[in-house]
This record gives sequence, C-alpha cells and structure tokens, in this order.
Amino acid sequence: MSHLMHRNLRQPLATAVRAEGIYIYDAEGRAYIDACGGAAVSCLGHGHPRIREAILRQLDTIAYAHTSFFTTEAAERLADRLVADAPPGIGHAIILNGGSEAVETALKMARQYHVERGEPQRDVVIARRQSYHGNTLGALATGGNEGRRRTFRPLLIETRHIGPCFAYRHMRPGESEADYAARAARELEDEILSVGPDRVIAFVAETVVGATAGAVPPVGDYFKRIRAICDRFGVLLILDEVMSGMGRTGTLHACEQEGIAPDIEVIGKGLGAGYEPVSAVLVADRVYEAFANGSGAFSHGHTYMGHPVAAAAALAVQEAIAEDDLLAAVRRRGDHLRRTLEARFGNSPHVGDIRGRGLFLGLELVQDRGSCEPFDPSLQLHARLKQTALRKGLMIYPSGGTIDGTRGDHILLAPPFILTEDQSDEIVRRLEETIDEVIRAL
Repeated sequence: MSHLMHRNLRQPLATAVRAEGIYIYDAEGRAYIDACGGAAVSCLGHGHPRIREAILRQLDTIAYAHTSFFTTEAAERLADRLVADAPPGIGHAIILNGGSEAVETALKMARQYHVERGEPQRDVVIARRQSYHGNTLGALATGGNEGRRRTFRPLLIETRHIGPCFAYRHMRPGESEADYAARAARELEDEILSVGPDRVIAFVAETVVGATAGAVPPVGDYFKRIRAICDRFGVLLILDEVMSGMGRTGTLHACEQEGIAPDIEVIGKGLGAGYEPVSAVLVADRVYEAFANGSGAFSHGHTYMGHPVAAAAALAVQEAIAEDDLLAAVRRRGDHLRRTLEARFGNSPHVGDIRGRGLFLGLELVQDRGSCEPFDPSLQLHARLKQTALRKGLMIYPSGGTIDGTRGDHILLAPPFILTEDQSDEIVRRLEETIDEVIRAL
C-alpha cells in the first residue's frame, strides 16, 4: 500500500521510472507518448542536457537564499530575460513556484495597486466562466471551473463572472466573428457598470483558454476591446498565460497575437519546462511605480520565491527555445498536427470542433455533430478516453464540463516543441484508435 496520498484514491498509478524526449517509461517497461506535456508543461521534452547542466552548475554555486536577505544572480538574470522578451510596458518580474501561487500574487498585487493609488474601495474581481486560474482559494474563486469550485464554494471570495469568448458554443448563427467579439467584450463593460466602476480591481482572463474548455482562442478584436474597456474604467487587465504562454501558441506570449499588452501577466508551466517548479508574475511599469512611489513594498512573499535553481533552469529553457528557433518550430509542427487532426476527424460524427493555436490544440467531443449535442455527463467520456489512451501508450489531457461545468467533453493536446512529424502522426493514429474504441463501447 502506498503511503503517498494520490489525487484519486481508487485508481492505481503506474510508476514512472525514466523519460527521454517525448516519451515516459514506467516500471514495467511500457513507453508512453507525452502528447499533453503532462499539463502543457514539458515543452522541451524530457532529459534535455542543457537544462540538466544549468541545474547542476547552480547547485554547485548556491541552491537557496531567502529573498528577505539576498537576491541571486540566477534570479536577476531570469528577470532580465523575461522583461527583455515581455510585451510592451512590462518592466519587472516576480519569480515564484507554480501557476496558482502566481495568480494569488497577481490578485494581491492588483488590490494593493489600487490601495497605493488612494482607491481602497476597489474590492471586486471580474473573470470568466469556463476558465481555470488555479487551485488555491483565491485562484479557485477567480476561475470559472464549476466542477473544481463546487466543494469549496463556502470558502471562496466573491468574484463576478461573465461569459467566455467561445465561438463554437456561443457565436450565433449568421453572426460574424467581429460582431461576436464585440458582444462578448460588451459583457465586461456591462458587469463593470453593474458592480460600479470605482469598485472593480481587475479583469482576469486566459488569453487562450486551457484545461477547462480545451484550447479555446479568442476571435476577432475581442482582446483589443477588453483592453480598451479596462483602460476606460481604470481596471487592471491580468492575463493568465500559465498554460498558453512561453511559446505554446507559436509566439512567446499568446497576447502578442492579439496586439495587446496586459498590466500583469502570469506565466508558468512551460517557463521551466517541468525541470523545476517555477512561475512568474510580469508587472507593467505603471503598476510597479504605484508601489515604488507609495509604500515602497509589496505586502506579499513566499519561502521559495526567486529560488536560484528554479531560476537557472527557467533561464536555460528560454535560451534553448530562442537558440533552437523553437517558436518557428511550434508554428510549423502545430500546423502539421492540426492538418493531420482535421484530415482524420474533420468529418467525424463525434468530433464537433478542432481548435487552438500552435501546439496547443483541443478537440471537443459531441454525441451529434449537426446539433453539437454533448454526450451524457454520466458516461464520464473524458475519463474513459484518458484510461483507454494510456493503455495504448498515449498521454492526453481530457476534461469534462466543457460547456457549463457539467456538460461537454474535450481533449487537450500540448506536446513538446521538439515533436517530429512522424511522432505527430503517431499521436493522431493512437488518438483515433482511442476515440473509436471508447465510442463503440458506449
């Protein structure tokens, strides 16, 4: 019996013993294609020698120093790199350990920003339904994943939620992308006016929605409209790119493709590629200056923030992405994977939508393609897909509740940036076998 308390107490897990490239091997010698990067984490695959060497060099220098006493060269160099590559206006970075922790940090920073500027009455955060921002209480309250929120609702701070920009499910027949983008963005303005413009702290959104809805990209000029609304009412725009950022969608920051820059951006997962737990909050100069010209301190901190080994690993990951031209590779390999998915599933009666950007792709499963009717939630289709795929040596990231937290199933694919075309084709072949087997058994 394991003394480790696993996520699911009734489902035994294989033991991973080694990994190389896009493969993970278990104790029985079985190989699994990591087609989801764990959770869109392993962007360089496993066993990258450059990252290993950077970690070992840092261990030989200094492994830990508490940030109330010291800074370190590793953390400073990573911050320099992140700011140099950041969207316009970003001037500072906070190095943290995970996405949920970074979202909590961003929320507290946004609140204190308004206090520093003499607006302590601002106390409301607005986010979107069918979003995911993390599992700590503040992040969970902000997110719109009802399945994860339900048990802990009594502990969650009040957060207002508007509809997502989710064209497959919410764009009306005959409505253009431009009109839908305008309608979806107008929900934010309506909510700000309903709450009271002088009470809203921030609007929080995933640039490309990840786990909860399955690689849902915005349409039209949605985010340009969102940016303008936030500016009009003095509301901070926090973009959560923990999953979609750091090259996953084909640009280092997903918001580059929207032509906007946030006030605060949260990154993680692919930042360290899984080699160390690391995340970051990127801070616009105007936000930083409110603190610098006010109290001179951010009332926040974590024991392992700015961890030098994590920072060294993350910097090596960013260097590898740049020097190996992996952003171009993501675009090229993402196009190939998407074309292959569309060739196989484009006319499937049970795949309603194939979506996403770069190597961040989602497939939404439906009972009927014509009506977009989802499968009965009691079937637990997403869970069946995951277990069947594992038996076939394929790691995918399926989830349920795609539409409203209860109905709908999707599969998220987020393979490493080093994926080859042959490996891409093998992923689609095994995925085809998985979906066919599960659907036949229903």
